[in-house]
Amino acid sequence: MIALQKLVDSAEGWLATDTIPDYPQALNGLQLENSGKVTKIVAAVDACLATIEAACDMEADLLVVHHGLFWQGAQKIEGSLYKKLKRAIDSDLAIYSSHIPLDVHLEFGNNAQFLAAIGFKGLSMPFFPWKGINLGLRANVEITRDDLIARVESATGERPHVCPGGPKEIRKVGVITGGAGSEIFDIAETGIDTFITGEGPHWSYTAAEELGINVIYAGHYATETFGVKALAARWCRENPGLSSEFFDHPTGL
Repeated sequence: MIALQKLVDSAEGWLATDTIPDYPQALNGLQLENSGKVTKIVAAVDACLATIEAACDMEADLLVVHHGLFWQGAQKIEGSLYKKLKRAIDSDLAIYSSHIPLDVHLEFGNNAQFLAAIGFKGLSMPFFPWKGINLGLRANVEITRDDLIARVESATGERPHVCPGGPKEIRKVGVITGGAGSEIFDIAETGIDTFITGEGPHWSYTAAEELGINVIYAGHYATETFGVKALAARWCRENPGLSSEFFDHPTGL
């Protein structure tokens, strides 16, 4: 068994959690401790009731997620929050969450892992400044739009929704996993011809058409499965005896 605090400390060091800006509700880091030891890790996207129950049923000691327990802010411990906490505590399940620090990490972040999954490993450059960091990655490529769409579908297992507002021959791709479609006006100013994100508001589609840029909406959930898997795998590589498993609970969004 591995000490929980050892895993937390190593993740905090890799992810530079204290230096990365995020939304207040993210509460990056250890959100719920256990009795202090870990043998099995379950990775998932969301700390929802279904995921916590599954992790407990899978006899995990640590659940690592991208979206943590407290996205609604301060709230009474009742209803679903009570059920989640009670089940986790009764099963001695710790919960660790990392949002933007895990998106932007250059080795096992969602952006980096997604770009590698679509065949552009080693080509990425920082992209889209936000609050003192770069929120995404970009790559110079030579690929057709149809081929890129096929690669995205292969990587995520889902057919993406596409706004074909830009060229068919793609040369400059930018990636911000999750829900960055609302940034389309600023994204277009960066000079890329194709933007891949998880989702965006309705108006981002027509805005992209008018701006002359392709947008591939690959799914908020689908684009954010990569980081938690990679973080769990890194923990296991660094700590022989640990095992990890991914629990898939897609939202379709």
